[in-house]
Amino acid sequence: MSRGYRRFYAVFNKMHHDCDPDGYKCQLVSQWTWGRTEHLHEMTEREYVEMCEALERIVDPRGREKWQAEQKRLRSSALHQLQKYGVDTTDWNRVNQFCQDPRIAGKPFRDLDFEELAALTRKMRAINHKRENES
Repeated sequence: MSRGYRRFYAVFNKMHHDCDPDGYKCQLVSQWTWGRTEHLHEMTEREYVEMCEALERIVDPRGREKWQAEQKRLRSSALHQLQKYGVDTTDWNRVNQFCQDPRIAGKPFRDLDFEELAALTRKMRAINHKRENES
């Protein structure tokens, strides 16, 4: 599985610890995998998500709510621009198919992170603006 670890490091860097950061990271990973591994890339998706959610609650109890609100805002903006372009946003298969085009986002809509959603919104605004000016 290929994934970025931005979410983990965002919360990890806010945590206070008195030991070596690499050692502490290994300790956390080991704790969440019941000693199976000390490496982030060897965690299952479920273990990774549960660990990140727990750490976010420790660092900022309302952090998950803020993260979800920001994700909702970015997804809504991107979907609005897709809708203006003419994509049927009530059909998730159509939305994912459109976004998988390498010229658009190169992956399904549901897999886009914050930066990719913002980039998609900018790209679609530019495309929509160009279409409006050509008319």
